[in-house]
Amino acid sequence: MDPATIIGIVLAFGALLGMLTLEGSAVSAILLPAPMLLVFGATIAVGIASGTLKDFFLAMKAVPHAFTGTIAKPHDTIEQVVALAEKARREGLLSLEQEAEAVDDPFLKRALQNVADGMDGEELRVLLEDEIATRTGSDRIAGKFFTTLGGFAPTIGIIGTVVALTHVLENLSTPDKLGPLIASAFVATLWGLLSANFLWLPIGSRLRRLADLENERMTLVMEGILAVQAGSQPRLLGERLRAMVPENSLPKLPKAA
Repeated sequence: MDPATIIGIVLAFGALLGMLTLEGSAVSAILLPAPMLLVFGATIAVGIASGTLKDFFLAMKAVPHAFTGTIAKPHDTIEQVVALAEKARREGLLSLEQEAEAVDDPFLKRALQNVADGMDGEELRVLLEDEIATRTGSDRIAGKFFTTLGGFAPTIGIIGTVVALTHVLENLSTPDKLGPLIASAFVATLWGLLSANFLWLPIGSRLRRLADLENERMTLVMEGILAVQAGSQPRLLGERLRAMVPENSLPKLPKAA
């Protein structure tokens, strides 16, 4: 689990709370039900209207993944593929069928089964590339949905402020009420900006980043399995796969004496 999203959002709202405290304002001043109902309710509603119900349900299912999503380490993937290459070199490609039964990753499992079944290398590459593209596209839908919400929220907040200001204009004959009414009118704009920049955009960006990392992992697995099928030497395969990964994502190798 990578807690970056949880830490970031908590710190952002913590900074907001700190500002309110230093300004001598109460948190209750911004926790007004009416503007919050409009901003959150209408933002989600127009987000649904901009896509399909399937996109909405897919995005809702992806919310826990944005907070608790696990980022696979490239080094672990490389070590796993190299171990498979060593086994295939010793016992033949048919031995990978047994390894497929013990693998939890569905993508790697199908790749190993196809290799053991004797599928042609080019056909296997096309199959795996199509699966990667489909999986990545599906994962990015959820991220796009929340990014869309981040675009709608500030404008809906402004709409809420305009609606509230019309009520202010109705009370011009009571000057003692104007101050509180105007202050509460701008709470809708505040929540529009807060929800967009503290929630929707970070969650959308996080889901897109996780989708990109999963795409990189699956690509690494694909290239490794295709190399195993072609009979690549395990040590050279490991070096090739490490060359596909940024240096800062790999553990430092011990220096030679």
